[in-house]
Amino acid sequence: MSRWIVAVALLGVAAPSPDATYRAEIETWRQQREARLKAEDGWLSVAGLFWLDEGPNRFGSGPGNAIALPAAAAPAVAGTFELRQGKVTVRVEPGVAVTSAGKPVGTMELRSDDPGPPDVLKLGRLSLQVIARGGRIGIRMKDPESHARRSFAGLRWFPVREDLRLRARFVPWPAARSIPIANVLGQVNPLPSPGYAEFTLAGRTLRLEPVVEESGASELFFIFRDETAGKETYPAGRFLYSAMPRDGEVVLDFNKAYSPPCAFTDYATCPLPPPQNRLPVRVEAGEKDPHRHPGPSPAP
Repeated sequence: MSRWIVAVALLGVAAPSPDATYRAEIETWRQQREARLKAEDGWLSVAGLFWLDEGPNRFGSGPGNAIALPAAAAPAVAGTFELRQGKVTVRVEPGVAVTSAGKPVGTMELRSDDPGPPDVLKLGRLSLQVIARGGRIGIRMKDPESHARRSFAGLRWFPVREDLRLRARFVPWPAARSIPIANVLGQVNPLPSPGYAEFTLAGRTLRLEPVVEESGASELFFIFRDETAGKETYPAGRFLYSAMPRDGEVVLDFNKAYSPPCAFTDYATCPLPPPQNRLPVRVEAGEKDPHRHPGPSPAP
């Protein structure tokens, strides 16, 4: 008998089983997921998306503004976003307090989130930033007092299942390849894909094709849909990340599958699962649809 086992026996303490350790890991991950969602700048705070027209676009809480802000949070006219040939300049009205990185803003050319990082304007409790999607330029507004954030009742989850933490064979493509990824706006953007993950579930050999979101990314991004979609989980599908392949394998932990931002706000531009990532099986793990299953899950 090893010294470690003897010491544990003498102390009367049971060594944590792999099952308990894994469940604790998933519970911590869930808590972090919900904390990010509920943060002041999380997806629940996204309360507006305004596509810009070429030329001046006035913003404020009064009538006639192209960008309508909450009356309790902004003056009637706060300023103008001017779009010229893909570039956005903000011009703030005299006497209106707008900052960026803590510094007052009068006139400023704004960086978008593509490639980012975007410049973030603060107007009272509101945050405003430029987003670029398939040639369209818009202003995304975050409001920590949004109805979605104030009324959020918590996430719900399937019970933790270790058998849905799968080791998948990773097969690289023989040559560089991109996957066309559609989004909820109807736009299609090609994203690089390094290969596919092949695994067995419900007695079937299946595969998912990940994409790499940006150069230098440390994770693979899987956008998938399964037979729980529209029933227990979000109808459009779910997201899942994995570490990069190692020794020809990737780990697909479906207990960490989660709903896209569009499940929580109407002002997101979520990517949709490509046809080849629509699984013909039920994946009863991960996050449930918050609209069908409001309120916190019981302990796993």
